[in-house]
Amino acid sequence: MKHVFCPAVAAFAFSSMLLAQKGLNLSSPNGKLVMSFSLDASVAGASDGSGRLQYSLMYRGKSLIDASALGLELDDKAPLGSRVTITDSTPNQGVDDYALLFTKVSHVHDPYNSLSLTVKEASNSGGRNGRSMVVEARAYDTGIAFRYVLPSQASITQLHLRGEQTEFRFSQDDTAWVLALPNYRSSYESEYLRYNLSALSNQGGVASKFLIGFPTLLHQPGGAWMSLMEADLEGNSSAYVTNPTGSWAGHMLSVKLSPRWDDPAYAVTGTLPHHSAWRVLGVADEPGKLIENNLQTDLSPESRVKDTSWIHPGKASWNWWVDNVNGKGESGNKEFTTETMKYYVDFAAKSGFPYFFLDAGWASQDITKTNGRVDVPELVRYAAARNVKVWIWLYSEAVMKQMKEAFPVYEQWGVAGMKIDFVNRDDQEGIQFFYDVARYAAEHHLMVDFHGCHTPWGLMRAYPNVMGYESVLGLENNKVGRRDSPVDRAVFAWTRLLVGPMDYTAGGFDNQTEDSFVARNATPQVMGTRAQQLALYVVYENPIPMVSDSPQNYDGEAAPAFQFLKDVPTTWDETHVIGGEVGEYSTIVRRNGREWYLGSMTNWTPRDLSVLLSFLGSGRYVAEIYEDGADAATSPKHVHIRKETVTAKSTLKIKLAPGGGVAIHFIPAK
Repeated sequence: MKHVFCPAVAAFAFSSMLLAQKGLNLSSPNGKLVMSFSLDASVAGASDGSGRLQYSLMYRGKSLIDASALGLELDDKAPLGSRVTITDSTPNQGVDDYALLFTKVSHVHDPYNSLSLTVKEASNSGGRNGRSMVVEARAYDTGIAFRYVLPSQASITQLHLRGEQTEFRFSQDDTAWVLALPNYRSSYESEYLRYNLSALSNQGGVASKFLIGFPTLLHQPGGAWMSLMEADLEGNSSAYVTNPTGSWAGHMLSVKLSPRWDDPAYAVTGTLPHHSAWRVLGVADEPGKLIENNLQTDLSPESRVKDTSWIHPGKASWNWWVDNVNGKGESGNKEFTTETMKYYVDFAAKSGFPYFFLDAGWASQDITKTNGRVDVPELVRYAAARNVKVWIWLYSEAVMKQMKEAFPVYEQWGVAGMKIDFVNRDDQEGIQFFYDVARYAAEHHLMVDFHGCHTPWGLMRAYPNVMGYESVLGLENNKVGRRDSPVDRAVFAWTRLLVGPMDYTAGGFDNQTEDSFVARNATPQVMGTRAQQLALYVVYENPIPMVSDSPQNYDGEAAPAFQFLKDVPTTWDETHVIGGEVGEYSTIVRRNGREWYLGSMTNWTPRDLSVLLSFLGSGRYVAEIYEDGADAATSPKHVHIRKETVTAKSTLKIKLAPGGGVAIHFIPAK
């Protein structure tokens, strides 16, 4: 056999081996986060400089994630990434600078460093035809993100993606707050549970698994707080994570992709080029900083809606939670009529709310037609005369079948938007449904509120007409006996809020203690104080919040507290988490123009807080304070309202009752 020396091949092999030995580092602009890529050469037979692609993560010089695998499972072949060489690396940097509509901030400016890493399978890798892929990574001061890119190549003619080899091998047995879900067809309407990572895999020595939806909140003692999320899902299925180790010592999570409904053997099918969703890990010293970051929208496409002048956030009255109660105080199915719905329109108009949400029951099987119970076009005309617009409820499967026929009809009727419910899927076609709805709705000047659905992933940047996501039941629980309490709300404020807008229905004014609460369909009640219900409109991000209770419950003795719901805006220029503890209490401030709002709420533990008002601008402010009454522990409807002149140097003393809260409106003094 004749051996021929090829300098180009030798140089390539030497370069790959050098890269493998050195590793490749990507640092955040402030240098605190360092993501390192390397090849694990312990793969059997890997004597050619190849190895398993992996990464690790350091924060402030301390390990957060140990060496963790990267790769894609394509067709029935070995994972792409299990034995590769690094053929190229391209560093870069940039700044995400953009306006953001109808959310927690109005402008974003986030510098980042990036690294594009090209890998190729070894030439002697057993018939894998030298497949290649690119890993794109970014490091911000607030976290890191990476995704897979499959360029067009002769060795992959069609995309048949079975799954990912993505791992997160956390350096310690971190504490995690997880959204445990039963299957891949979930509405995401569940609680966040606190576990150590090892407990997600081993219960009493028996291997077990939790299917975990995003976001996940993690805390490494003495290290950092982290949020695990995803962004830019277009063309993909959603990711979940699970701990597959089955071991007490297993501190890892690995990605599981939602399978296709038509062929569960695959998660994503299609053509090349193709990129995965971003895998996103927020990192901070304090959990509140994770809520403040904008990583998901940073990593999402720019707005595809050129004219957004018709898109308006705002509060809405709602008929469903109070069982269609009418102006006479009667309620029930028989009151679901056009005349009763006009009562809610009148309430919205009187209160200065721009919207009324008409819930389920108006449509026939053909959703371009009403069933005769509520005349939607007539209701829209009636509302328009009072400067109110109407949203309508729709069942997701009907929308899947008829959106192209129905949306032009709704535009002709003058409907403002659609609450699309029971989506219950996030496979590849399910994710595409979100994009199709958003795009086609924008073409017909319709806003969208998704319910019973996957948590947000940045879609609202590309389609700002997408105003809401439920993913948390909220007060609806109290009608069916599933308790929604201040304990749940105190957890949601640190977990579900990580990924943005949450259409948690608030505003219940029949407030009860834990012991006096009764779950019932008619005249429903709420656990916790009335002041906490006010605080929810600041603590939770929601551009289209409903004012959920019966209009009559906001009259009389409730009217002074109701004033806060009239005043509070629904979108913000600035947001800061200024205090709290996960699952215990939270204090958030948000700015709209020159005015600030503060919301603070606690679980069933009463608290005395001192809040420094350093977030305020220069000059004096009048603080309108809506706080728990002195007897709110036993009479939770009682709200004490007072005014105080303050400055940025002031400290407010706040007393929170069990299940209590406070809502404050700061107005520049004249």
